[in-house]
This record gives sequence, C-alpha cells and structure tokens, in this order.
Amino acid sequence: MKISIKIFGLMCALALASCNQLSDELLTVESQSSLDESVIFSNPDLAKGAVDGIKIPMGETNSYRGRWTPWYGMNTDTEWYNSSESTSNDNADLCVYDSKPSNSQMNTANNAWAMMFQGIERANICIRGIRKYGNPTPGSELGYLLGEALALRAVYYADLVKGWGDVPARFEPITTETIYLPKSSRDVIYKQLLADLAEASTLVPWPNSSAATASVERINKAFVKGLRARIALAASGYSQYPDGIRRSTDPELSVAKLYPVALQETRDIINSGSAKLEPTFEGFWKKYNQENLAAGNESLWEIPFAAGRGRVLFTFAVNHSTNDQYQQMGSNRGGQAGPLPNIWYDFDEKDTRRSVTCVPYKWGNAVAGKAKQEITTASFNRWYLGKYRFEWMNRIVTSTNDDGVNKIYMRYAEILLMAAEAANELEGPSSAAPYLKQIRNRAFAAADRPVKVENYVNALTSKEAMFNAIVDEHKYEFTGEMERKLALIRWNLLGTKLADAKDRLTELKNRTGRYTDVPTVVYYKYAADNETLQFYGLNRGETTNPGAGWTSVDWTSLSDSKIAALYRKDPNTRQFWPIWQVFLDSSNGTLKNDYGY
Repeated sequence: MKISIKIFGLMCALALASCNQLSDELLTVESQSSLDESVIFSNPDLAKGAVDGIKIPMGETNSYRGRWTPWYGMNTDTEWYNSSESTSNDNADLCVYDSKPSNSQMNTANNAWAMMFQGIERANICIRGIRKYGNPTPGSELGYLLGEALALRAVYYADLVKGWGDVPARFEPITTETIYLPKSSRDVIYKQLLADLAEASTLVPWPNSSAATASVERINKAFVKGLRARIALAASGYSQYPDGIRRSTDPELSVAKLYPVALQETRDIINSGSAKLEPTFEGFWKKYNQENLAAGNESLWEIPFAAGRGRVLFTFAVNHSTNDQYQQMGSNRGGQAGPLPNIWYDFDEKDTRRSVTCVPYKWGNAVAGKAKQEITTASFNRWYLGKYRFEWMNRIVTSTNDDGVNKIYMRYAEILLMAAEAANELEGPSSAAPYLKQIRNRAFAAADRPVKVENYVNALTSKEAMFNAIVDEHKYEFTGEMERKLALIRWNLLGTKLADAKDRLTELKNRTGRYTDVPTVVYYKYAADNETLQFYGLNRGETTNPGAGWTSVDWTSLSDSKIAALYRKDPNTRQFWPIWQVFLDSSNGTLKNDYGY
C-alpha cells in the first residue's frame, strides 16, 4: 500500500526561512509498513528515492529549469543577452548588471533562490538520515548515496554563492529555532563544501565503475573531484565582499592552501583515465544534443531534466522562426543569448571551435514545413550559440515550453584548464603546458598543430604569459556555456575584460584598431540541399566580390545602443544579484542586501 511520509518543514520554510510558518510535504513510497527515517535511510532502495528527490527542485518551473539556467552568466566578454538594449521589461536588468530586488522574472516565492534552499534541505535530511541509520561505508550502496547527497548539496550551495555571494549557511535540517537565519560568510560555506566533497570522493566510484556511475546523470568521483577543484579556485580567488573586491582573509582559503588542492584533484581525474576529451569539438556538441548520457567521456555530470522539463535549447539554441523540420516547439525558439560579434573575429580562423560556437544565421519561416538558414543585415548584431542546435537532435521536440535536454554542469575540458592554471601558479608554465596543449590539439587540425599548438604553447615561458593564454583559451573553449562570469570574477578580471569587450565592439563597428580588416559586406548562397548557407566575407580580408550566384548583405549593423548595453552599472559593483524582495520581506528581518543594493 502507499504510505504517506511527512517531512517536516519543506517548501517555503525549508527553502530559505522566508515563510511565517512551517508546512508539511507529502511524499509517497511503496511499503508494507509504516515508515520513518530509520526505515528509509537504512534501506538502499528507499534511501535512493529520497536522494533522487534532492534533484527535484532543479526541475521546478522557476528554478534551474526556467530562471537560473536561462539567466545566470550573461553578460561577459564572450556572450551576452541578445536583447540587452531592451527596456520594454526588466529581463535585461538580470544580465546588464542592473538587477533590482523587485525583478519581475525573479521576485516570486517559488524562484531559484527558494528552490536551491529546498534542495539543500532535502539533502540535509538525507545526509542526517544516512549517517544515523545507514552505515555508509565506501563501496556500499548507502555509502554512494551519502556521497551523492553531499555532492548535490555542494552543487546547490556553489550556485547560491555564485549568484548571491554571502547566503545563509544551512547544513542541518531546519528546526523551529533555525527557521530564520541571517547570511553567513561565503568563507564558512566554502570550507564546508570542500570538506564535504573530500568525504564524497571516498564514497562514490569513478565513471563506469558501478551501475550508478555509468550515466552522466548520476554523481561520480571525477565530477566530485572536479567540483572540489572548481570551488577551491573560487574560494581562493577574488570576489565582491561587502567591504570590496578581495580574496578571502581566511588562511584556510588562501592560494597557497587551495591551489594545491585544485591541482591534486584535477591530476587525480586526469591520471584515472576515467574521462577524456571527445576527438572533435563538433563531435562532442553533436553527442550532447543527441542526448548521449554515457559516462566516461567528456561530460562529467549533467543536470538531469526529464523529457518534459528543461529549457536549454528553448533558450540558447540557434533561433528557429517557426515550427519546421527540426523543431515543433513554436515560433521564435532559441536565440536568447549569443556570442559577442567580435568573438568570431577573435578566434583563429583555423580553430575548429569557431564555427561550432558562433553562428551568424537563424532558421527562417518554414514553407511547407521546411525552413532554410537565413542571414540578414541584422544578423551582424545578433549572433547565435551553435553549441545548442535542434537540428543536431535525434528527436523532434513538440512541447511548446520545455525541450528536456540536460544542462552540462562540468566537462573534462575544464579539468584540463584548471590543472593548467594551478600547475602554472605552483610549478610554472612548463608544468601547465601539457594540459593546454591537449585543449588546443583538439581545436586544430593535425597540419596546423606544429604552429598553433607546439610553437604557440612553447613560447609561453613566463607565468604571466601562460596565465593570460589560459584566460584566452577559456574564452574560446567555453563561450556560450555561462561559465565565464565566475572565472572572470575569481581572476579579478570582470570589469577589465568587460571594458575591453566594449572597446572591441566599438572598434568592430567602426572597423578600426583590432578589426580594420573585417569586411563590411558578406556574401551568401545556398548549398545543393537548398537549406544550408555558404559564406564569403565572414573572414578577415575577404573583401572581393565573389561574382555571380552570390547575394550580398550589409555587415555593419552593430548598434551603439547594443554595445552600451553590455553593462549599465560597473560590473565590479554588481558581481552578484540582489536577494529578491519577496525573500527579504518574509525573512523576519534576518536577511538584507549588501553590495550597494
């Protein structure tokens, strides 16, 4: 029979101490007897159901599904919200460093802030229960579930700190005494996460070392170690504190203490052989869009959206004007964000990542159910992210709101670049070079590698030169994945790089400085399939009219208003979003905004 289990204080109170009273949530499980925590968390099957429930808040309407994933991470020196200049609503405020606590997308009680804390509360209940009743030893099912719960809690908290800086620290289930908590220093949270992930890495197997870790939708040791490395670099890096931009003053979070952690964790992953780069960059992104979930490849962990949830392609895919042969979600799907127009020209022309990452066309209106690629004068002002493509999927999405494609949370390329960064800091550029070479070897054809890989990397003989090259490589590798903002913040480069991006865009618009040889006209024609565009004039120096059969389009429409809208406020004073007003109002006076909000 079905038995109802009452879990004390979920939803609002569990979410963020923002409710005036606690509420019960009813969960149903199959059982032959009345259940309590001692039964649930001593039984691997029942405990698995509870741990799986930690991920449920990610798929809620206004959580990762519809708010965090679509909005966090823009605008940087590589990608932006394609309607950044719009003032018709306050959507752009979230991206242009001008958010207000009353933002209409975010200021609801069921928003991402609340759902992240709900996920944390679910994790806290599981962690307490498994520790108390489960005997979670390494190699056991309950040991794995404890490690998974610790890692999932770390995911939620890493994102909370990324989005809001200092937040309440909740590492035990809520009681009547802890309904309302003030913010804690992020340093306290970082130290707990680092300890939790160290423990989790002893409990969860490597990819494909167990049935659970055969899929990228379940936690594995490579991801746990990679997340610990990412958090170590963030915790020891720069960020905006209430008293200014600085590193932590806690000696346990110093560069000297945490860069060795990051280096050891990433080297453990590399030496394990449990993950790898896909042979080609395009091949990796095709496999992602085809929803290949096999572990042991490049993707280390993905937020597992069900077929009817998730808005990754809905938000970021190359734009489709109408229903067509590749998608049936409706009109104007995809294209919310894109690479900055200069990124195409910043890439080396021989870098195979360029045409995967930066797409100048959209899919036009379908005729008899079939659409063509389309480019107009406005296309120069509105590029698309080619990593996300309905046309690469193995299925046709018919839901009007959700595509069901997972969000990649971490991939092996980041492991290599973190290893390069930490090795450069601790051991010098020669130790970093092999990791950087792996990334660039994949990016360039074999014939180009002697110059573009060997000569390029071997010339990086100083720590500063290597660091600058890693910063650049991160841009070329991760544009469109919304990972850049955190990296720029911890490097203390957010303001500098965004100011440089505005300069680059202005130079590109005027064809001056670094962009004097960019053509002002692009020519196109259709390939034999009468669907795919071919281009001349997208590369620097291609200024000759290619002749009959080609159609020209003006390539100068980048607007001053769009450039200016990359950021409205100084990004260094707005590294975090404000806590939304609904949560301030319901916090019983314990929460407040810092950072000038």
